[in-house]
Amino acid sequence: MAEVTLTVCTTCRRIAGGEPVADEPRPGARLYETLTQSDLPENVRLKSAECLSACSRGCSIALTGGPARWTYVYGDMDPDTQVEEILTGVRAYAQTTDGIVPWRERPQAFRKQSIARIPPQE
Repeated sequence: MAEVTLTVCTTCRRIAGGEPVADEPRPGARLYETLTQSDLPENVRLKSAECLSACSRGCSIALTGGPARWTYVYGDMDPDTQVEEILTGVRAYAQTTDGIVPWRERPQAFRKQSIARIPPQE
């Protein structure tokens, strides 16, 4: 099965509806750091990006999995409360060949906090 990449925007400064935080570590950077210590599936690679252009919906992540899978961008992620939910969604996505996880099997954050769904390249 093709490798999956979980990309975390490390420059995001906003948490779900809150105001940008200037003097604290950025939520995106905190999320990335927490995920580096997490148990990701073997075929999942964690990557940071300086910007996913989802600033109004930060903290944001993207899930990609090669030319045959759909790509998803999620926003309003909370690095303090949603790490397990993100991991659950990543595991489900990694088990697919096309990137489509049945609606009822997606964690709540992946149902409600989707910014974009991009079709496969093939």
